[in-house]
This record gives sequence, structure tokens and C-alpha cells, in this order.
Amino acid sequence: MPRAAPVATVVLTYNEEGNLPACLASLRGLDCELFVVDSGSTDRTVEIAAAGGATVLRHAFDNYAAQRNWAQSHVPTQAEWVLHLDADERLTPQLVGEINQVLARPTLAADGFLLRKRTVFLGRWIKHGGHYPAFHLRLFRRRVGRCENRLYDQHFLVRGRVDQLQHDYIDVLTSDLTTWSMRHSRWAELEAQEITRADARSTEVERVQPKLFGTPVERRRWLRDRMYGHAPLFGRAFLYWFYRYVLRFGFLDGTEGLIFHFLQGWWYRWLIDSKLYETRKRQRKLRAKDGD
Repeated sequence: MPRAAPVATVVLTYNEEGNLPACLASLRGLDCELFVVDSGSTDRTVEIAAAGGATVLRHAFDNYAAQRNWAQSHVPTQAEWVLHLDADERLTPQLVGEINQVLARPTLAADGFLLRKRTVFLGRWIKHGGHYPAFHLRLFRRRVGRCENRLYDQHFLVRGRVDQLQHDYIDVLTSDLTTWSMRHSRWAELEAQEITRADARSTEVERVQPKLFGTPVERRRWLRDRMYGHAPLFGRAFLYWFYRYVLRFGFLDGTEGLIFHFLQGWWYRWLIDSKLYETRKRQRKLRAKDGD
């Protein structure tokens, strides 16, 4: 019987014929099984995945957390480890070598690994504004990890020890601003819905816990929930942009950085606050009507 690969790589797709070839090419040399979970693509995504050696599974999309958890539960693999990627993400050759080396160790204390994310926007590596390096938990033992139940900005959770790998993976955010804006408009709606689910947030167990002195993911969650989340609507979007673009030298990222830090650091968060304002205003009207 042939030796089982140590890791199953899972890539989520929907109409990703433009991104998927580069994603699959970046996995060459990685000792893994490859699975693509598609949610109804109408372009050549499935054909490209099959030609690239992937086992293709199809599942209707509800949200990213549900899709990731479904994929992890249904991919037909015996691999001990799982690596989660999106179609617009790529491993660097250095990270491929590092993963192979780490997972080949006969004894391994860690149950998961944080990977360093390198963001590329309009073809430029965004190095400043506190945006690099960003760490995401993407590689972990399959039976002890799961995606947290959030509508947007989900992170994986692992029951056990988490370490960091040293090399980058690349997140290619967009090739055009129309696609970027449409996606972030949709994500802003989901984030506003998530923030208003106060009862779910207070009772949900499978969540990244905000910790100032925790992992990089836990620390960012603390800063967002404990500081940014308690700041006044609208003003906090400007302050966050000022912090990133001026205090953290985002202006050094050139014209692409100017566009990115303004849109992602101000416009996107202003849009979330606007949707929150709209929702809360509607809720106040309903409460006032019920009180009549």
C-alpha cells in the first residue's frame, strides 16, 4: 500500500479560473493530497482543478465557516494534517520546503501552525501600515482544528499547541478594483450582521478568544473587540486609517498603498459603521413602535 501523504490541502473555489492555476502551481513539491471544494462554478474552475490533479468535491455555499468545516469533515483522506487555502492564495517555494521539513519530523509537539501572510494588491506587496506580517492559522492536525462560527473574518481554532512557521504565503487580493469593491461591500454587510449578533457572540464557544498577550490572531481580535469595537462609529474608521497610513508608514507602499490603505482601512470600515448605524436606527424605530 502506498504511503499516505502527511497533509491534505483544501482549496475553496467559485468561478476561480483566473486564480486557480497559480494556486495549484504553487503547491508543486508539497507532499500532500489535493482537494478542491467547489460551490457551483460556471466557468472552467472544475476542469482546471481536475487537470491539476485535485479531487473535486461539490457543495453549496452558505458562508465561509460552514464551507470550510464541511470540507474538512468530508474530504476523503487519511492525512493527519490539513492545510486550508483560498484560490487567490499561493505558497512560496520556501514555505513548501518548510512544511515538508516540519511535517517529516518523527516527533512534533505542535498541533497547528500560524502562517505568515504577504498581501499583494494591484500587483504590489503591501509591506507597511501594520499589514505585514499578518499571521493566520491554516495548517493543523485535522482532528483537533475547526473554523470558528463567524459570518465573516473567520479564523481557525486548534485544541492544542500552536507554533509559527517562518516563511510566507501570498494573498493576491485583486486584479481589479470593481471585484474588490463588490466583495467588500458584501463582506461589510456580513460583518455588520455579525456585530449585531450580540446574543450569539456571548454564548458561542468556538470562537477566537481576545487576548492581549496571546497569539497574533488572539491579539488582533483583542484590539478589534476591546479597543476598536468600543470606539465611536465613523470616527474610528478615520483613526484606524490614520494609524495605518501615517503612524505605521503605509504611505511607503506607494500609489497602490494609498489606494489599499484608504479603501481597506477607511472606506470598508466606514461602510460597516454605516450599515451598523442603519440597522440600529431601524431597531430603535421598531422598539419605539412596539412601545406605542
